[in-house]
Amino acid sequence: MLQNLDVFLRLLAGLACGGVIGLNRDLHHKPAGFRTFGLVGLGSALAVLVIVQTGGSTVPDTEATSRVIQGVLTGIGFLGAGVILHRVSEGRVAGLTTAAAVWLTAGLGVAAGAGQFTMVWWGLALAMAALLIGGRIERLVERVLGRTEGEELPP
Repeated sequence: MLQNLDVFLRLLAGLACGGVIGLNRDLHHKPAGFRTFGLVGLGSALAVLVIVQTGGSTVPDTEATSRVIQGVLTGIGFLGAGVILHRVSEGRVAGLTTAAAVWLTAGLGVAAGAGQFTMVWWGLALAMAALLIGGRIERLVERVLGRTEGEELPP
């Protein structure tokens, strides 16, 4: 059985990861923000912790843990799908980055619940790098290739 402080720190790590990513989405005026992402990270960590705690040891049953992780990552896809919008009038799809960030946040929460803090912090750092500079990189590549957003590349 894990100590209360360890349980709290794992849950807090899941919440913190979601909160940081959610703040980024809030600052970009996206449909899901701090609360949504925080709850996704916290809920994912909690799902894994339940298996750890009910297993009677700090090393849970591998098959049970695998099933929980699969369930979390599959189930969270439905939440991600809810933020994807097809804008027919503009001929584009919006919300894909937010949906991917929701799925990633679930993964970070799972890692936090499993106590894999090195993975959690590196994953969060790389996710934030992608969110903060990814758009600039996309625009730079478009300028270099001489195309505008939404335009197909020549064969």
